[in-house]
Formats: sequence, structure tokens, C-alpha cells
Amino acid sequence: MPRPSNREKILVEGLRVVHEKGFVGASVRDIAQAAQVPLGSFTNHFPSKEAFGLEILERYYEHNQEIISRTLHDHSMTVRQRISAYFDHLIEGLACHKMRGGCLVGNFCAEVADQSEVLRLRLAKIFWDIRAAFIEVLKEGVASGELRADMDCEATAGFIYASLQGAILIAKVVRTAGPIENCRNHVMRNVLN
Repeated sequence: MPRPSNREKILVEGLRVVHEKGFVGASVRDIAQAAQVPLGSFTNHFPSKEAFGLEILERYYEHNQEIISRTLHDHSMTVRQRISAYFDHLIEGLACHKMRGGCLVGNFCAEVADQSEVLRLRLAKIFWDIRAAFIEVLKEGVASGELRADMDCEATAGFIYASLQGAILIAKVVRTAGPIENCRNHVMRNVLN
């Protein structure tokens, strides 16, 4: 049986370390120590910390796409149920970690968007992709009559995702799901009326 590659160990443990300490706060040494690999192993697999950051961001994004598939794209539920389920899934996941860590995408936006153009561009694409998933669901709701016919689906989708990211950041600070629950409740009662 082949041994697991150091690259895979670095990615798995590095993602965990960056989620705990932040991208800027997690040194390459921290990541190598967590993966229990020599420091040189990191540089053998990743030409830079920025390249490593792109890869863990991709892994996190793939996980988020799975959540979107199980919630926003689940056609067995109404549009409102799907959006609520997306919020519920995020709350449940964050509650498992006592609201620590937050959303890696939001964390990267706050930490590195001004320092790395490569990471900023990838984060922007992730934002547009997640916004597009919300747009699709909202348009379905308008077409089915579940949501009001005059809804600006593009603006509403951007508002929902931006508000959610802000609520997650505040939830990290206050260590309670309250801000995310308030965001969900406002979206459900006032935005999706």
C-alpha cells in the first residue's frame, strides 16, 4: 500500500491550520509541523505560500459546492426552504467548532485581498460563482410564483451572500450563531417576501 504523499498531508493539515490561525498568521513552519513533514517538503510541493493558499482555497470551495448541491440545488424543497437549509447547514457546521474559524472564503477576503492579486481574483470568482447559485434559485422562485415577480435576483443574491459573510465574521467575534440566525431570519422575512 503506498504511503500518503506529503503533499496531501500538507494540504489537509495546512487547511486546518490556516482555518485556525488565518492565512497570514499560519507560517509555513506551522503548516509543516502540523503535517509532520520536513520544512523543505512544503517548498518541494508548493512554489510559494500564495500557491498553497490557492490550493486550500480550492479545496474549501469544492466543499462549499457540495453544500450548495445539497441545499440550493435540492429541487425536492421549495426555494425558501433551500435558502433556509443553506443557512442552517452553515450554522450547524460553524456550531461544531463553537463559531471559531468562520468561513475560509470570508477570512481570505479580509486577510489577503489587498496583498495578493492572484488570491483576490480567485476570491472574486468564488463570490460570483456562489452569487450565481443564489441567482439561479431566486429566478426559480420568481418563475414559480413563490417569490415576487419584480425581484432583482442579481442584486438580491449579492445582498444575501454579502450579508451572510458579514454575519459569519460577527459570529466568530461573539462566539454565537445569533448573527447568522438574525441574517437568515431577515432574509426569509423581509428580503424573500
